[in-house]
Amino acid sequence: MCAELSSSSPRAWQRMLSGRRLNLLDPSPLDVELSDIAHGLARVARWNGQTIGDHAFSVAQHSVVVEDIALMLKPDLEIQWRMAVLLHDAPEYVVGDMISPFKNVMGGTYKAVEERLHHAIHQAFELPPELPKSIAKLAKKADIISAYLEAIHLAGFSKDEADKIFGRPAKVTNAQLDALAHLIVPLPTKAAQEAFLARFEELDQARKSELQAR
Repeated sequence: MCAELSSSSPRAWQRMLSGRRLNLLDPSPLDVELSDIAHGLARVARWNGQTIGDHAFSVAQHSVVVEDIALMLKPDLEIQWRMAVLLHDAPEYVVGDMISPFKNVMGGTYKAVEERLHHAIHQAFELPPELPKSIAKLAKKADIISAYLEAIHLAGFSKDEADKIFGRPAKVTNAQLDALAHLIVPLPTKAAQEAFLARFEELDQARKSELQAR
């Protein structure tokens, strides 16, 4: 029996609480469920959990904050792109939030897995596999602004360190940064999960209403 197990191919799929079995080597959009994404992201800690407070700052909460920032930067952002921004870290419900230094060590292997998952997730929610460059750039900027604020308010970075590593957010006022800082307060797991689900449902309903109005 042991020899039989050792000769078999390594398992490359993840069993989800929905009952889905997601293959990391060839992920199918049919195996992507919103409930699994929200559940997973609410339990994945940003900064490897090295943040202040009684709760970890989850990727689910970070995703909602990044969508808030993107909308602040571009108030006329289309609904589908707001949804894409919300899902910018969605693959982490499977692979976790690998910190940047470790991603650099892993190189292209991690990126390839992440991209396959991203494409499957986008297909599941009727988004294009690749974002327009302007939207990808906006999502990245919003992500960096959130990371900048998290670094200062949660992860123990000084402002000078954050300015050097992430860059002081351009074209964002101090008043806007202060307002955003109020969002960088870690929520309990259940609250973060519910916030992510609520934001997705809000955007999904708005998108359906837009389609019906055409």
